[in-house]
Order: sequence, then structure tokens, then C-alpha cells
Amino acid sequence: MNWITENTLLPGEIWMLVLTSLGAMCIGMSKAGLSGTSALNVVLMAKIFGAKESVGVILPMLIAADFMGYFINRKGGSWRRIVPILPPAIAGVVVGWVLLGKFDNAMARIVIGWIIIVLLAFNWVLNKRRQDFIALTEHKGFTWTMGFTAGVVTMLANAAGPVMTVYLLAQHLEKKEHLGVFSRYFLFVNLFKVPFSTDLGIINAKSLMTNLTLMPGVVLGVILGWWILKHLPQKIFENVLFWMTAFAAVWLIRG
Repeated sequence: MNWITENTLLPGEIWMLVLTSLGAMCIGMSKAGLSGTSALNVVLMAKIFGAKESVGVILPMLIAADFMGYFINRKGGSWRRIVPILPPAIAGVVVGWVLLGKFDNAMARIVIGWIIIVLLAFNWVLNKRRQDFIALTEHKGFTWTMGFTAGVVTMLANAAGPVMTVYLLAQHLEKKEHLGVFSRYFLFVNLFKVPFSTDLGIINAKSLMTNLTLMPGVVLGVILGWWILKHLPQKIFENVLFWMTAFAAVWLIRG
């Protein structure tokens, strides 16, 4: 236990270690197809490591999971599909980097908490009014709006999944193609974010040792995610996660 607290950012309390392992598993489950787990992971990690530091802790584990997701979905989609959204996404990442640099930990905690709540509400409306959102995709500037928003949100909170889902609805892709484009986009953008997170000091030697320690949880999450998709109704699972994440986000904002 002393080695863990001295060489990583992991907490010494057992129950906090359990929550951290759950957060790592959520990363793996989200890349296996249970997208609702990604928001819960963000809130758990922000509460455990501190909001600003958690952004850097999560990123390398996301990249490792992105490589796994890309390998699994490499036969679907293509790299050219993500080209139109990359310029606004890159601009959004740069803006997010500037903002995150100005936030202290308390401000980052509140911002991340509200981002998660807004994205949960956004995802709920998307599920209820999917056809209306598809109609919005015909408006000029749709790609730039979605790309820029995704870039800012992913830099500030590693939580741009719902935004990209709306963008991909406009592409009318089959499930295999959707997953292939989705995995390619996040692999590219998360790798692009690394130098910015390093510049902010939120990726460092201790955070990388933390990633190495938690990586088995990410792999286990991928395996568990596949099992859940095969054996449990995804709708029920997603509904439970929705309320768990909403509660955790409020918990994060209240400090």
C-alpha cells in the first residue's frame, strides 16, 4: 500500500481504491459498446483524483481502450469519414486547453459536474427526439458546431461521446460503420490531446504509473462490457447508469 501511495496518485483508502477500479472498468465498458459508462467514469475519477488532475489520469487509459476499440472495429468505417469534423474539433481542443489552464481544481470540479449533467439531459432528449435531431443536421454549420463542441468538451472532461453520436446520426451509417468511425475519431483526438495535457502538468510520471496500475481494470471492463451486451437488456443497464451518473455529478458539484 505504501508503494501505491508513494508512486501513484491512487488513494490509500480501500473503498476509494474500489471506486477507482470501477472507474477504470467503466472506461473499458464504454469502448465495448456501453456508452453510458463513460460519464460515470468521468465523475468517479474527478471525485477521487481531483477534477483537473482526473482529466490527465483518464486520458492515457482512454487511448489504450481506443486502440482496442479500433482493432475490434477496424473493418467498419474509414479515416476519411472523420476528416470533415477534425478542423473544428482541433480548434475546440485548443480552446478547452486554454480554459482548463485557467481553472483551479474547485472550478474544474463544478464545470465537469455541470458538463456531465447537461450531456445526460442532452442524451435523454436525443433518445426521445431522435428524428428532430436528424433534421437539425441539415443546417449550415452543423459539422463545425458539433466538432467544436466535441473538442472543447473532450479536452475539459473527456466526455464528448453524446456530441459525436449526434454528428454521426447525420451520416446515416450502419452500426458497424458507426462504430468504426466513432473509434477512429476518438483515437485521433485523444492522441492529439496528449501534448496539451502534458503542458498543463496533468499527465506526469505519477499519473502514468497510476494508469499502469489501473490498466487491468480497463481490460476487465472491455470483457465485462461484451458480456453485459450479450446477456443483459442494454436499455435497463443504461437507465440504471443514467441515474447513478446524475447522482454522482450532483455529488461532485456539491464537493
